[in-house]
Amino acid sequence: MPHPIKKRHLITTLFIAFLIFVTGCDKEPSKPDQNEPDYKNSPPTTGEIDVFAHNAKLGRGMNLGNALEAPNEGDWDVVLEENYFEEIANAGFDAVRIPVRWSTHAADSAPYTIDATFFSRVDWAIDQALSRELLAVLDFHHFTDLMAEPEAQKARFLGMWRQIAERYQNYAADLIFEVLNEPHDNLTATLWNAYLIEAINVIRETNPGRTLIIDPADWGSLVGLQKLQLPAEDRNIIVTFHYYNPFFFTHQGADWVNGSDAWLGIKWSGTASERLAVDNDFQLVKNWAQNENRPIYMGEFGAYEKADLQSRGWWTMYVVLAAQRNEFSWAYWDFIAGFGAFDSETNSWNQTLLDALMAGK
Repeated sequence: MPHPIKKRHLITTLFIAFLIFVTGCDKEPSKPDQNEPDYKNSPPTTGEIDVFAHNAKLGRGMNLGNALEAPNEGDWDVVLEENYFEEIANAGFDAVRIPVRWSTHAADSAPYTIDATFFSRVDWAIDQALSRELLAVLDFHHFTDLMAEPEAQKARFLGMWRQIAERYQNYAADLIFEVLNEPHDNLTATLWNAYLIEAINVIRETNPGRTLIIDPADWGSLVGLQKLQLPAEDRNIIVTFHYYNPFFFTHQGADWVNGSDAWLGIKWSGTASERLAVDNDFQLVKNWAQNENRPIYMGEFGAYEKADLQSRGWWTMYVVLAAQRNEFSWAYWDFIAGFGAFDSETNSWNQTLLDALMAGK
């Protein structure tokens, strides 16, 4: 016969164990790490997002060009710094577009593993944006091999997207995926219309409620937009186009464009014919958007630094105001490189361009 004190101790122990068991059964499932910011634990669900409202929230954006889409960050003289995100947020912008060249940081054979250190660097850039309440467009940029050999590189393209989508699947809706920047060359409109369906399906496996941005073929141009075919059932898609018209003005003196030195000195002063050209271009986009019931994001526009500053300011302001009239969100190309609105030497904004970008605000 057990000792009475030991027996009471045994009964008490069993009762406590029972309470722990019952309490454990009633407990809610474990919650995400409370040290993680909210934007890492709030994945959008299917049907949650009004894509037109989300596009309006994208508003005025800034491209962080020549950094993570260089072959290696720093190769093109831009390394992202924390204060860049602070400057963009404080100036009144709503979003950043982060172009990323994934292909130079991924294995050539399946499963096309993306380098962990590079992935962490992209994490940092996204976190810098979202922690300042800037929307972040994660853009798959400069996959030149896919443009040259689409069929040979398709599996690698999809394999990289599978990793990217899995890694960021728990991020909040303010992280948006841009599936591929400026399809062109051998990645024709016909091929791209097929490939983008496969890419969307891969992304939707882990991100069923995330907003996607889709570029048309032919360098994301107005012409390419007319050939774009999207999955009718997926309405959580924003369509983008890039705008650099008139090209001989915006790219005068650009060393990557053959013959561009002959355009040096061309001005843009906002004449009736110059403004009408922009209006006509945007009307084509607007007509397409209304017919397809899709929101529009002008993901790139800008005038290179070799143009005179007054002309750049006038052109930029008119494009901004025209985009606003047509309800296009946008992102200026770029923050601190050859089209830059911010001067790294003086650590200050080019006030002419900043004023133009804030027109109508």
